[in-house]
Amino acid sequence: MITEEKKHQKIAILTPTFSYFSGPDRVVKTQAEQLRDQGHTVTIFTLKAEMPAPKGVNLVIMGMPRSPFWQRIYRLFFFTDIFKIQKYVQQLKNFDLIISHMYPMTILAKKAQKKYQIHYQYYNMGIAYPRLFETFLERTYMRLFLCLTKKTVQGADSAVSISDFLRKELIAETEVDGTVELCTIDKRFTPNVRGESIKKKYNLDYPTLLYVGRISPHKGIHLLIRAFKIMVEQYPQARLLIVGKHTFEDYSAKLKTLADNDSRIIFAGFVADDDLPAYYAACDVYTTATLWEGFNLPAAEAQACGKPVIAFNLGSHPEVVKKGKLVEPENVEKFAEAVMELLNKKDSAYFSFLK
Repeated sequence: MITEEKKHQKIAILTPTFSYFSGPDRVVKTQAEQLRDQGHTVTIFTLKAEMPAPKGVNLVIMGMPRSPFWQRIYRLFFFTDIFKIQKYVQQLKNFDLIISHMYPMTILAKKAQKKYQIHYQYYNMGIAYPRLFETFLERTYMRLFLCLTKKTVQGADSAVSISDFLRKELIAETEVDGTVELCTIDKRFTPNVRGESIKKKYNLDYPTLLYVGRISPHKGIHLLIRAFKIMVEQYPQARLLIVGKHTFEDYSAKLKTLADNDSRIIFAGFVADDDLPAYYAACDVYTTATLWEGFNLPAAEAQACGKPVIAFNLGSHPEVVKKGKLVEPENVEKFAEAVMELLNKKDSAYFSFLK
C-alpha cells in the first residue's frame, strides 16, 4: 500500500500479458505511468509482452509457449512450473508493494507475500462468467480459471476494483473488500480528434456504428450484428465497424457466417492503440452488446471523444455509460430501437439547425 510515510516505493506490477490489443493491459500501462510520475520505481512482470514498457518503467518478461493454445494451458496450470515460480518470487524480495492483475500472477504475489511479508494488492478487473462462453471446453476452462483466481486472491492485503460492480462481485466470491478506482481515460481521447482518414479508408457512410474490443463470445458481437441487421431496414446505408483481435476461431467463423458477406459489416481486425481516437471520431454511435463488463474502457473512451453509447444495462455500465442509453440485456430489438431513436434525434436536431 502506498502511504504518506513512504512516498517513494519499489512497486512490482504483475500482469499475464502486456499487449496493445488487451484493454486490461492498457490499464496496466496507464497505471505504471501514473506510479512512475508519482516518483516510484516501477517494474512490470509479465509472461508475454507485445508492447514496450513506458519510459522509465522496467519490464521483466518471464516467458511462456508461443502457440495461443498452449499459452492458455500454461496460464491455467502455471502452478506446476515450480522452478519459474521460485525464480520470480525471489526477484520480488526487495519490493515494497506487489500489485497483481490477474491469475496466474496472483500465485507469485501470494507466495511473495507469505515468504517476504510484502504487501499484496489485488487489482480487480474481473472475470467474465463461464456460462457466456460457447463450448463445453471453454466453459470448463473459465470455471477452473475462476476457481484458481479465488484461491490465490483470498488473503490479499488490499484490493482495488475498477468498478463498484466488481467490488461487490469480489466480496461475494472471496470475502475480500477494497476500494474502487475507475479507469483513467487517456488525454488523447477528446472530441477534437478528426476521423476523416478512417471514413475514407473504409468508405464509411452515415450512420456508422463502432465496436472496439476482443472478438470473444462474452462480448456479444453476434447480438450486435443481429441488432444491426434490424436497424439497416430504416438506415440501409449504415455501416458497422468491428475493431478487435480475433481470439476464438470458432466464434469468429460464426460471426462471418452471421454477417453473410454484407459489405456494410466491416471486420477491421486489430488496430494500433495510437489509431483508436480516430476510429472513435469516425463513428456516429458507439455500440457494444457485451454480456459482461467489469468497466468497458472503449465505451468510456468513445464518450470522451464525444460519442453516445448504446449498451445493455448490466455489469458496470450504469457506472460508466453517461451519454447514450442502456437497454434490456440480450434484447436485440430494443437495442436496435435505441440506436435508431438516437439517430432520429440527431437527424432532427441537424435539420432544425439548417432551417
